[in-house]
Amino acid sequence: MQNYKTNCFNSDNLSIKCGDRSINFEKPLVMGILNLTPDSFYDGGSYLNKAAILKRSEQILSEGAEIIDLGAYSTRPGAADVSAEQEILRLIPAVECIRKEFPDAILSIDTFRAEVAKRIVADFGACIINDISGGTMDDKMFSVIGELKVPYIMMHIKGTPQTMQQNPVYHHLMNDMLAFFRLQIKRLNEFGAKDIIIDPGFGFGKTLDHNYEIIANLQEFNQLDLPILIGVSRKSMIYKFLGGDPSMSLNGTTALNMMALDQGANILRVHDVKEAVECVKLYSKIKSSLQ
Repeated sequence: MQNYKTNCFNSDNLSIKCGDRSINFEKPLVMGILNLTPDSFYDGGSYLNKAAILKRSEQILSEGAEIIDLGAYSTRPGAADVSAEQEILRLIPAVECIRKEFPDAILSIDTFRAEVAKRIVADFGACIINDISGGTMDDKMFSVIGELKVPYIMMHIKGTPQTMQQNPVYHHLMNDMLAFFRLQIKRLNEFGAKDIIIDPGFGFGKTLDHNYEIIANLQEFNQLDLPILIGVSRKSMIYKFLGGDPSMSLNGTTALNMMALDQGANILRVHDVKEAVECVKLYSKIKSSLQ
């Protein structure tokens, strides 16, 4: 196991505000995925009505996740583009019914569009904004985040969802990604935004080998002194290496999540909440035995 006293950012007293809720990073957190799309790579089409959305939300929360991440735009490689209007139309009824049924739930809106972020926060209050583009696909996003004063997940991507897997090349993978984050964090800070979480963006403009190089060197991102979110759940980096398909990739997901926790990850974004929560519990037990 890693040296926990040196490999993690200073999480002891760190928390960020999401409206009147506090998100504390004294221990790793779990974010449960709720896809509102008909074509997401794993569970697309499963949550397209109110009953299914509420059942999935209840499951995410009862199994121990602190955050529900709602996505209305499929970002799987080669996915079709969806208009901002369609994205909003998918999000509004889902957020509305979750807010009514689970008013204390912390919601994350998975969107790269400033217009979508602004509309949802205006209508339903503070949410985390989870931007797969790290501010590169909408030049208004950073100013809107600064205006809304909500937490922002900055993901690294090379290209767009439509082009990102077309032979991604880096000069030096980790250095290039760190340079991207430093530049984008500086830009976002200039708009007054401080509550930033970084996400390396597994599968977003990375080859299979790139993804595993990131896992192996994840602790390098701790020098940014920001919480790190990891999203490897059932992705092709697992089943293209081990064989099978997304439905057979839970064990691989769990293995990578535990390694990510050991390297300093603070949030696990997953389809399978119960298993991720168990990862966090086991990791925390091992960590406590070293103190």
